[in-house]
Amino acid sequence: MKRNKLLSLFAAPYVLWMAVFTIVPIFMVVFYAFTTANSAELIAAGNWREAFTLDNFARMGTYAVVFTRSFKLAIIATAICVLIGYPLAYFMAKEGPGFQKMAMVIIMLPMWMNFLLRTYAWMSILDNSGILNQFFQAVGIIDLGNLLNGWLNDVCAAINTAVLPALKDLPGIGELLPADFLLDAARPTNMKFFKLLNTQGAVVLGMVYNYLPFMILPIYSVLLKLDNSLLEAARDLGASSARVFRKITLPLSLPGVLSGITMVFVPAVSTFAISKMLGGGTQIMLGDLIEMQFLGNAYNPRLGSAISLVMMVIVVTCMWIMNRFGEGEEQAVTL
Repeated sequence: MKRNKLLSLFAAPYVLWMAVFTIVPIFMVVFYAFTTANSAELIAAGNWREAFTLDNFARMGTYAVVFTRSFKLAIIATAICVLIGYPLAYFMAKEGPGFQKMAMVIIMLPMWMNFLLRTYAWMSILDNSGILNQFFQAVGIIDLGNLLNGWLNDVCAAINTAVLPALKDLPGIGELLPADFLLDAARPTNMKFFKLLNTQGAVVLGMVYNYLPFMILPIYSVLLKLDNSLLEAARDLGASSARVFRKITLPLSLPGVLSGITMVFVPAVSTFAISKMLGGGTQIMLGDLIEMQFLGNAYNPRLGSAISLVMMVIVVTCMWIMNRFGEGEEQAVTL
């Protein structure tokens, strides 16, 4: 009893910390999301009904494109992290302790550097005069791109002048083609660089680079703890390596995969530094939109709170769904 009281006493500061810096801010976000700009005066006057509103959520419809872009890029980045992270984690788990330690250092080494510095490094790499474009110029890839663009322009021009007019004259087919339908024949043939920065691809690349360790480590941890006797028993019973992986290794490693997906998707969908720096302000995501409502010229903390609350609900729902998928992974071995 005394020991429990002592533990409760030591836990009190942490409970207070969570209440002040986690629970209270959440309540503030909820309050701001459902209230008007003059809610304090209305509540003081006793007009509770007028103080609360759903207009903040109704205005979110104008930002549907930002919601779509955020979840699309986050899903793409998470999928790429799974495709890269699982084989790397599997390979690490199968190697010896020495290799595992070295691989762990290599994976963790970039994370010892500041997050913003790593992202700034990618800005210099992807810039129009950056390392990648200099490399592409040196090996002739940009010249090859100009040649391919010129060839495609010639092919499209030939189709526009010879093939499409004949198709439009055919009964049935001509009616399906718009009268002004033409193939694009205006691709640039004098490129000096590839536009890599300020694109959605650059944003996804930044997400994958920064969040890939959060995918590798949970999967590696689960694979490392797998009981090798199960794998040996399956091979002794005549199962091929592919069947052993599909029936035993993959189902038992699902908890790590689901944990990695959650740890990558949640920060990816809410990121704002990566999209701002590598997207150049042209690829606005939810994090950027929320920051604009609190710190930008379009100052509207109530709209920002509503967007934050909706995003929070969506993220929690996604996490709940992933946890539901993770239940019963051990039983999946027997299927």
